[in-house]
Amino acid sequence: MLSLLSTATALAVASTSAAAATGAVSGPIRWEDLGVSPIALDLGFFALKWYSLAYLAGIILGYWQLSKMISQPGAPIAQRHADDLFFYATLGIILGGRLGYAMFYAPELLTEPQNLIKLWEGGMSFHGGLLGVVLAIAWVSWRAGLNFVRVCDYISVCVPFGLLFGRLANFMNGELWGREAGSGVAWAMIFPGGGPVARHPSQLYEAALEGLVLAIVLLFMFWRTKARWRTGLLVGTFTFGYALARFTVEFYRESDSQLQDFAMRTGFSMGQWLTVPMMAVGLFFLIRGLISKPVSATGAAPA
Repeated sequence: MLSLLSTATALAVASTSAAAATGAVSGPIRWEDLGVSPIALDLGFFALKWYSLAYLAGIILGYWQLSKMISQPGAPIAQRHADDLFFYATLGIILGGRLGYAMFYAPELLTEPQNLIKLWEGGMSFHGGLLGVVLAIAWVSWRAGLNFVRVCDYISVCVPFGLLFGRLANFMNGELWGREAGSGVAWAMIFPGGGPVARHPSQLYEAALEGLVLAIVLLFMFWRTKARWRTGLLVGTFTFGYALARFTVEFYRESDSQLQDFAMRTGFSMGQWLTVPMMAVGLFFLIRGLISKPVSATGAAPA
């Protein structure tokens, strides 16, 4: 499954690069010309979409990474806790992501329960999914008597995988495109539903910053430094790093049609406003982790 997603991603990126190389001569890149499709695998009787595959890949790879991390000395959770987190966090991602989308981006869904459950039609909020995961971690930590912040440290290292795959799936779907790009942006694209103007492929910007860069930073901090011994440092780095990346990319991303008036009135998009408290919380835990005493290996969770 992961190799299928990686192959398709590589093809999309290679096609984009090739098209960008000739874009200055032949005009803007057209998304349709890249040969991508929302369908990852079509067997006739069954079609697997990139978006579904992205969720599966992010959750499974995150679980695998977490299992590797907790095998190291001083881990705050045991494998049985990771198994519980895998279940409850998955529920949190799906339920929180959908309810968050309805609350922040499409309030009409709250009065249309028959449409609220139509996950296959798209519409998920990262901030809602994040809240769902935090609640799942809180529940498992409370039941097992675990250190909530230290568990968040470990989980945060695994989150960028899902962000990377999710944003690449957005690109494969030709959705959540960016704002109109200037003539000097050689990689600007014309997306279905985005009109005849060339736009920033902001899905790829988000995949790079929120997914790839954040994953590299957090994996390096966990495996090559003593960050995991400083309570709150990893989750603080993730929260602040994601918020900063999202706030920046939102300047290039087209606001949801139903929220464009809101963005015009307030000066910032809904996504940017939602990242402001995340920056504050992330900075708090980041500083707290840097100045606090490192924990000892005796604080490990029971097996």
